[in-house]
Amino acid sequence: MSRRPGWPRWGHALMLALVLGWAVHGTGLSIGALADGAGGALLLLEGFLSPDLSGAFLADVAGALVETVQISLTGLFFAALLGLPLAVLIAGNVEAAPALRAAARTTAAALRGVPDLLWALLFVAMLGPGAAAGSLALAVHGAGLLAKLCAEQLEAVNPAPVEALRLTGSGRMATTTLAVVPQAAPGLASLLLYQGECNLRTSTVLGFVGAGGIGQELAVSLKLFRYDELSTLVIAVLAVILLVDLASRTLRRRLGAVT
Repeated sequence: MSRRPGWPRWGHALMLALVLGWAVHGTGLSIGALADGAGGALLLLEGFLSPDLSGAFLADVAGALVETVQISLTGLFFAALLGLPLAVLIAGNVEAAPALRAAARTTAAALRGVPDLLWALLFVAMLGPGAAAGSLALAVHGAGLLAKLCAEQLEAVNPAPVEALRLTGSGRMATTTLAVVPQAAPGLASLLLYQGECNLRTSTVLGFVGAGGIGQELAVSLKLFRYDELSTLVIAVLAVILLVDLASRTLRRRLGAVT
């Protein structure tokens, strides 16, 4: 059987190199651009080595951190409230009506298809700047993500107890409540904890578009070239994220979840 002639390997490598070169050139990234930014980098480094530790500013940072945590938790709460029912409808082993399953799948895809930053811009336009817009952005995008990931957790349970319950004549609701959800509970809890971690990281970025939290303080310090304040804010964000990450991993390990 004769092999069809095709591009040689060096042709593919050349094509890949051309595409990557085109992409890098388009961004303007070059050795010259990096050299031009050296002065700014030195100013930034100087500011980072002398963080603002004044009492008044630390009080502002603490207040912004508290608001960021509130945004993350509120976003997680409403994301779970909307995403978990969608996940149950999407999971194949729950055997929801085809029309309901298709509607839930489409809704979840639409919610997670729009980036959380874009949701934040839309909610800022609707509600005005503040923590409410950030919370809703996290809730809507997170609901779409949780619906997909939690549905996969529900579908991964051991089918034997589910079939055994169905053989006794139990309906969909009873089978889901007594056989599917209890088996998937550790995995679902793990996903919620992980989503909470992601919310905390994302909420620091949403503040740049006016969605509240410590991101707004970061944006102000950056625009006004107050690098000493920026240093304090970055250190505070890193410390909180590391603490939450550690607590979340410990809890997930205790739940015995893999994810």
